[in-house]
Amino acid sequence: MAERDRLRDYRGKRDFDRTAEPRGSGESAGDRPRFVVQIHDASTMHFDFRLQVDDVLKSWSIPKGPSADPKDKRLAVPTEDHPLEYEEFEGVIPGGEYGGGTVIVWDHGTYEPLSHDRKGRPVDFAESLERGHATFRLSGAKLRGEYALTRFRGGQGGAGEEAWLLVKRAGGARTHGAPDPRRARSAMSGRTLAQVASDAAGE
Repeated sequence: MAERDRLRDYRGKRDFDRTAEPRGSGESAGDRPRFVVQIHDASTMHFDFRLQVDDVLKSWSIPKGPSADPKDKRLAVPTEDHPLEYEEFEGVIPGGEYGGGTVIVWDHGTYEPLSHDRKGRPVDFAESLERGHATFRLSGAKLRGEYALTRFRGGQGGAGEEAWLLVKRAGGARTHGAPDPRRARSAMSGRTLAQVASDAAGE
């Protein structure tokens, strides 16, 4: 599927004359795939978890944010694919626009796909997501270690809204779990949600 088609839903929901969100240029990224976790103070506070797959960021809304505790199973609801440039988006989406509210980049970095078939052979990461189970190792400023995304409802002809679980796999060093979103600081600018909103209001 062409990159412009993958971003059709994303672009169709936004008025780029009003929002500073990136339209998306379709430029390819570096050698290692990227990930980003953004905190989004919209109609409901949530975390957006995004993994680069080919030329887009596959995206999930995670109400409670990623956890560093393997016992925690975090609900992850798929949203539309986002452009790669969204990894660096931080600012205020105007009221009345889709997703209106403040966004900060809580964490970002690279990830290593780890999905294998039953015989231990590597599986294409996009294919593993299509099948509903993907494993990967995050290397971020705050999140590190192996995680798994597993679809448990909907998808591939299933009924109802599609839903996944994000779980940290056992082993490895204990790292940062999701913080109090209102006190969290950006991995890019060091600012809180309130500071980003204040700076935007003063422009």
